[in-house]
Amino acid sequence: MERAFVMVKPDGMQRKLAGEIILRLERKGLNLQMAKVLHISPDLAQKHYVEHREKPFFSELIAYITSSPVLAMTWSGEDANALIRQLVGHRNPLQAMPGTIRGDYAHETTENLVHASDSATAEEREIQLFFGGD
Repeated sequence: MERAFVMVKPDGMQRKLAGEIILRLERKGLNLQMAKVLHISPDLAQKHYVEHREKPFFSELIAYITSSPVLAMTWSGEDANALIRQLVGHRNPLQAMPGTIRGDYAHETTENLVHASDSATAEEREIQLFFGGD
């Protein structure tokens, strides 16, 4: 069993899509382990998106992710990270396939509803940041 980190971003929460996102993950056979709603601080946001620090959109990304509450979750299942990334779809909604979360609901690249860890290394770091490693 593999663990994965998933976050419903501010636009997903504002549009009341958290339940739909959870439902899709559960229907795929994944298991919700932990969940909490929080308002991300600028410090946590910068740590979470550290790989984008030098990119021109970094400040816009930080402003967006700290704009309203998010739902942080850990999930488990066989090949959970790869499976969740497939369910979430491409980060650019124009390239996301219909039937994926972003393909069905997202409008733009930054505000694309959901974040999912892209590897076991990222998952470990993100769970540590948001849940203290448990």
